[in-house]
Amino acid sequence: MKRKAKTNLDKAVVEVWQREVGQLSSRNFARRLAASEDLVLRLCLHRKLERHKGCVNTVSFSADGETLVTGSDDRRVILWDWETGNVKLSFHSGHNNNVFQAKIMPYTDDRTIVTCAADGQVRHAQILDCGKVETALLARHQGRAHKLAIEPGSPYIFYTCGVDGLVQHFDLRTRVATKLLTCLPVHDTHYLQVIHLNAIAIDPRNPNLFAVAGSDAFTRLYDIRKYRWDGSSDFGQPADYFCPEHLIADADVGITGLAFSDHSELLVSYNNENIYLFTRDMGLGHDPVLEPPASTGSDIDDKGSDHLSVASQSMMDTIENCGPRVYKGHRNCETVKGVSFYGPGCEYVVSGSDCGRIFIWRKKDGQLIWVMEADKDVVNCIESHPHTAVLASSGIEKDIKIWTPTASERATLPANIKQVCLNCSEIEP
Repeated sequence: MKRKAKTNLDKAVVEVWQREVGQLSSRNFARRLAASEDLVLRLCLHRKLERHKGCVNTVSFSADGETLVTGSDDRRVILWDWETGNVKLSFHSGHNNNVFQAKIMPYTDDRTIVTCAADGQVRHAQILDCGKVETALLARHQGRAHKLAIEPGSPYIFYTCGVDGLVQHFDLRTRVATKLLTCLPVHDTHYLQVIHLNAIAIDPRNPNLFAVAGSDAFTRLYDIRKYRWDGSSDFGQPADYFCPEHLIADADVGITGLAFSDHSELLVSYNNENIYLFTRDMGLGHDPVLEPPASTGSDIDDKGSDHLSVASQSMMDTIENCGPRVYKGHRNCETVKGVSFYGPGCEYVVSGSDCGRIFIWRKKDGQLIWVMEADKDVVNCIESHPHTAVLASSGIEKDIKIWTPTASERATLPANIKQVCLNCSEIEP
């Protein structure tokens, strides 16, 4: 351990020297530093943000990273100076039920905010010069509207999805909502008539592509260029599907969180299961075959019952060699949890857990490197700062926690980490 620490220190010294003599640009130096595993292992609680009076269901940084916007069961939206802990602005969202998502539209001077909620409403909040806030109803879903996704770099375009299976497209210039599609089961084999959507994400490298997922095992990828705005085409057919082979015929799992990396990799978090990372070439095509793979004799359906068994590890290695990368150890059963990348190049994967911890894995090999005690209850939301090594988290508790890499000592996984993960996995739903 000492030899490894010394190696990391020597490397850092070399890179500082390279930066000083001009062999390494300041920008590249900062990115390498932010991606350092040493910094990840120094993450600790910076401060708590306390003002909400209910569970905090959404945390999101502004594009410049200076402002954090949060929404809660108390139906309020708060804009924070997360560094000082001060509230910049607090206002009632206009929703009549729990706020599930709140995001600041880019290039609007943090004055335009869009929200969706348990009441199914999609709303627009505009901060006026006088400091007052005007909110307006843009559209509705039938039932809860869990998530929205903003087109990268656009101050006008965003999408929403809900438990009605509906995906809607919004343009704030016209204030018109376009109903793009209703997500249906694959080959009408699911017990639901529509897929209850929990998550939506847009590919940052190709904003024409967006993915949705919910109450079955499939993530569906759509290409907005195939939509005909005169309504004359059937846009309900996805361009591609993604699903681990062993879950294709599993009717007991669903998806709670999605995220695209800067390299168009797709991160998918399953309830009652694990987190998986897909590359574009891992798609099942636009007409997937609903047949489970042939049995290999391994314990493939662990569902968290024994994440670290020899059989499960063997199957994990098999999946990694021919399918998506898998990230194990956390528990996602009780609530709708998001999943996120961390680091300037999306070098890490982060998730909350039913056990109140934050789990951090290396993206490239799926290795769990750090588990942080966060809440007494469930952690649902983890949001990475867009430019620096900072995390924000929230969950069943009423506060938001800000995590920064300021610990004096590097953290190490507990000696009993296998038991920690096993205990987490055995939490009853």
